[in-house]
Order: sequence, then C-alpha cells, then structure tokens
Amino acid sequence: MNWYARTEQLLQQENVQQLNQAKVAVYGMGGVGSYAVEALARAGVGHLRVVDFDTVNPTNINRQLFAVTSSIDKPKVALAKERILSINPQCKVDCRNEFITADTVASLLEPPVDIVVDAIDSVASKVNLIAKAYEQNIPVVTSMGAGGRMDSSQIFTGDISESKICPLAKIIRKRLHRRDIYKGIRCVYSLEVPLNKLPYNSEDADEAPTHGRPRTPIGTISYMPGIFGLKVAEEVIRMVLDPVS
Repeated sequence: MNWYARTEQLLQQENVQQLNQAKVAVYGMGGVGSYAVEALARAGVGHLRVVDFDTVNPTNINRQLFAVTSSIDKPKVALAKERILSINPQCKVDCRNEFITADTVASLLEPPVDIVVDAIDSVASKVNLIAKAYEQNIPVVTSMGAGGRMDSSQIFTGDISESKICPLAKIIRKRLHRRDIYKGIRCVYSLEVPLNKLPYNSEDADEAPTHGRPRTPIGTISYMPGIFGLKVAEEVIRMVLDPVS
C-alpha cells in the first residue's frame, strides 16, 4: 500500500519525490515545532533535522504534540525522532539534543539544509538562528508568538517586515535590524492582541531552565500553537515545491 497515494493524487508523483529529497531543519520541539514536524513528516519530507535541548514537563501537555503523561522527563528530540519514524521509517532523521547559542548555531546548521524552521521561544536563540541562516542564504520560516491568542482567523503569513501587533515580532525585528536584516524572512504571526485572563502563578512553574534567561510563561490554548505549526509546515512545503516564489 502506497501511503503517499493521497498526496500524489493532489501534487503528482514528481512533487512528492521533490518533498522526499528535501532537507528541512526544525529548531524547537514545543507546541509550534512539534506540529510542524508532524505535518512535514506526513507530507513525505525525506530528511528532517530536529533540534531542542529540553525534556517534556507536565505543563507542556495542554499544547505540545509529543507531550503526554508517559513522555514526561523524556527528551523532546528523542520523542520527535520516534514519532517521525513511526510515520515514515524511510525518513533520515538527524536528532540534536542541544541549545542554540551564538557559539553553537553554526554547527547546528551543518551539514547544510534546504530550509530552516525557527520554532524557538528564546529571543536570543531565535535571532542567532535566523541571522546565521540568512547569512548562509538558507531560507527561513519563523514563528512568532502563539501564546495569549485564541482567534485563528488572525493568523497571517508574510515577510517579517510586514508583521505587526505581536510583541515578540517587534523584538525580533529590532534585534535583526541591528544585524542589518530588514526583510527576506518568512514569518507566521498573529494580529490578535495577546491577553492572559489570569496572572502567572509561580506555583505552576516548570522546572527552572538550564539555558537562557528565565521567562514568565504566557497562557496558551491547545489548538493555537498547532495551527501556527501547521501554517509553518505549509510555508515550507510551498517553498520546496516552488522555491522561486
């Protein structure tokens, strides 16, 4: 049985083969990244690099694909690899349990890939990844903030220079401007003003992070990061099949 049959019916066999030959790296295996990886694997992308330093904790369960009660304390990249290979055993999976910094980003982009997906929470890591990929002429699809939103109709895709409203996008744009990067980065963002109904309760804190600065969590609903991740995957697939546009 050809599990690509429905995809071939839509795209034709030569385009499915093109996806099978594509090399895509996804950085961040949280709510957005996990759903992006899922969609890319099911679309038949044949080479996937998954990068994250973190393990699953209980507060991930409300929104992250790999997070279930039985996966608590397990490395997210190991869970991602297991999931990808259960979908497509022929996929070549490059699994990196590492944190992105200015010092590690170059090695985490090697060997070269066709497209980079940024689904990272940390501002410094996002900027380091986007800037280094841009410097190496690797197309990037980046996700801005999904937290604090509930209206999926307000999700848009465009160049990062077009993004607005989103506080995270504003910060990332400013940091990239310092590196003389103003456009040329594909971006998924929301025009909905983020809003938490209740203040953060420190008793519900995740275990203290081992990398990066501590960040105050933002309330998140189950479907929103997933929709962001699926939009990211859509952009990647379109770029693989039509790299000129």
